[in-house]
Amino acid sequence: MTTLPDHMRATLALGLPLIGGMLAQIAIQVTDTVMMGWYGVPELAAVALGSSYFHVVLILGMGFGLAVMPMVAAAAGNDDRRQVRRVTRMGLWIALIFSALAMPLFLFSGQILRALGQTEEVASMAQTYLRIAGWGIAPAVVMTVFRSHLSALDHARVVLWAVLAGAVANAGMNWVLIFGNLGAPELGIAGAAIASIGTQSVIALALALHAGLHRDLRQDTLFARFWNPDWEAFGQVFRLGWPIALTLLSESGLFMATLVMMGWIGPNPLAAHGIAIQICSVTFMVHIGLSQAATVRAGRAWGKGDVENLRMAATAALILSAGMVALTIAGFMLAPEFLVGLFLDPHDPLRPEILALGASLLMVAALFQLADAGQVMALGLLRGVQDTRAPMVYALIAYWVLGLPAAWVIGFPLGFGAPGIWAGLVVGLGFAAVMMMTRFWRGPARRPDLATPA
Repeated sequence: MTTLPDHMRATLALGLPLIGGMLAQIAIQVTDTVMMGWYGVPELAAVALGSSYFHVVLILGMGFGLAVMPMVAAAAGNDDRRQVRRVTRMGLWIALIFSALAMPLFLFSGQILRALGQTEEVASMAQTYLRIAGWGIAPAVVMTVFRSHLSALDHARVVLWAVLAGAVANAGMNWVLIFGNLGAPELGIAGAAIASIGTQSVIALALALHAGLHRDLRQDTLFARFWNPDWEAFGQVFRLGWPIALTLLSESGLFMATLVMMGWIGPNPLAAHGIAIQICSVTFMVHIGLSQAATVRAGRAWGKGDVENLRMAATAALILSAGMVALTIAGFMLAPEFLVGLFLDPHDPLRPEILALGASLLMVAALFQLADAGQVMALGLLRGVQDTRAPMVYALIAYWVLGLPAAWVIGFPLGFGAPGIWAGLVVGLGFAAVMMMTRFWRGPARRPDLATPA
């Protein structure tokens, strides 16, 4: 019988490369934030806003890419390589169609941001960033599909190495293009956007080459007659993916809304918020990696109808996630100013104010991390059993009916400002975590057939 320590080791074996890949991915965003912070605070605020805007759009496409993971895992478990090829290929079709439809949101981003109450200066600079960075949406979404495909087939290590190489390349391109080093023109925000496109394209190409050429994966012939539609598989991916996309959108939309609220307070709170979010994102990548590992392992147990191993796999993943939460809370409570200070020029006159604001946000983020880890782990387990529609409903209620109003009330009428807005995030994420965990442990964790495949 497989014991709990066995499950923990297996989860780590699968999860560590996924965690590494996610950390390398977020390192790209952190590099942009750090270098723009060195370049100037107004530019930092604009890139923080632009990056969040880009992420909100990307998250919709990622939903369909993430749907590929449990479907490929289940097909591979049944040794059905034809189904592996079908769902991955149609996942790529959806990614490309989505990317084309999303481009107007980037080209007209300035008007949208002004309508959301952002200042003319910040909206104009964010639009400069987004009109360039938006062309990276296609490789970014395609990269998600390949990452899901390769992770489900136990090729997560190549994802780690590809994204690590991309992170290093991104830092170099930023250094050259933002600041005008090595004889290049000083492009500022535009340079950060160009570097992001190049990075995303290189990573997507590397993963595509591995998926198509590796000796263990050639049998899938992903790109043979790629232009031929498979509407049945297209529908399968779409039906499982759209609830994931809306769930992710409801969460990222909540974060975007809080970012807009920070902009109402002023550019300095907006900059502090951007830094604090980046710090939280770094630690959160561990939970996302563990969540994806939980998706694969829960999916394999669910496909076999093995309730005992489903519960054990879930428990192992949750224990590992809880350990990371404890370490994160300790770091945020003991060294908040040090962490925020890493993102700021030591000689910037605005540094003391932003340092104090960012540190206060990290104190609230200690609770924030606990709630956020709980909801993402529950989502990973539910996706593993292909239960995506009920979590979507829970997310919409938690984030938009509870979380967003709570952020506004605590932040503005009650007068707590930026920390109050973050307290509202805790309310929404906490409710989502409780509802989704209850769904899993009272349903699929007792009887896998209670899950509702899309």
